[in-house]
Amino acid sequence: MRVLGIHADFFRYRATKRTRLAEEVAVTEDGMEDCCVLFTCVERGDEREPAGIVERAADEVMVRLARIGVDRVVVYPYAHLTPALSAPAVALAVLNAFVAALAERGVAVKRAPFGWYKEFEMKGKGHPLADFSLGVCPHSLHDCDAACPFCHHPLRTADLEASDEF
Repeated sequence: MRVLGIHADFFRYRATKRTRLAEEVAVTEDGMEDCCVLFTCVERGDEREPAGIVERAADEVMVRLARIGVDRVVVYPYAHLTPALSAPAVALAVLNAFVAALAERGVAVKRAPFGWYKEFEMKGKGHPLADFSLGVCPHSLHDCDAACPFCHHPLRTADLEASDEF
């Protein structure tokens, strides 16, 4: 799972057009004030362990929210963070579970519709911790055997730790 978080004064969206994968929604416009917008993408590798991905992602987001003193988020499905998307049904299930996991941790959460073209407007706060990105691996850090989505070369923590380039 990939998450791009932006601490915002406000965030508003409006669903403009359905795709063939669009979920049924009653609300096509919404927003939130003083929140963290979580542009979220579920990846193919997340299908291995969706429950673990949700818990690790929620835990990581909670650390970031505590640092900036925010307890309000908008989860915004954003497929553009990876070239290796999960199956749409899996992505929707993971996104819903992610929203529930954040809510269980005391966060006020809204989620933008899945499978819709949307326009949005926001004003980022611009402080040093206002923007962050997360890549949540389907396995523990030391057991990760994910492959690069571009060249399919295995990405292993041990390889990175042994490299003099880092």
